[in-house]
Amino acid sequence: MARRSAPPNSGPAYIPQSQSQRRTIADPDESAFSRFLREEIFAPEKIGGNMSLLTGVGLFVGGILAVRTWGGLMVPA
Repeated sequence: MARRSAPPNSGPAYIPQSQSQRRTIADPDESAFSRFLREEIFAPEKIGGNMSLLTGVGLFVGGILAVRTWGGLMVPA
């Protein structure tokens, strides 16, 4: 049987960057909302998770709209 785990003593697969390793240029006049957008929404390391959330919400809303639009066709006559 094939081994599926990492080699022993290889360490964690993901090591987050410490605050000192991040290169961010903070503007002292930046608002809390724009700082949130920069650090949480448009940050390159978080784009994958944000796109996953956006895809899930889009499918959910699309499903609701599809059922509301064509729901009558799903009921046997």
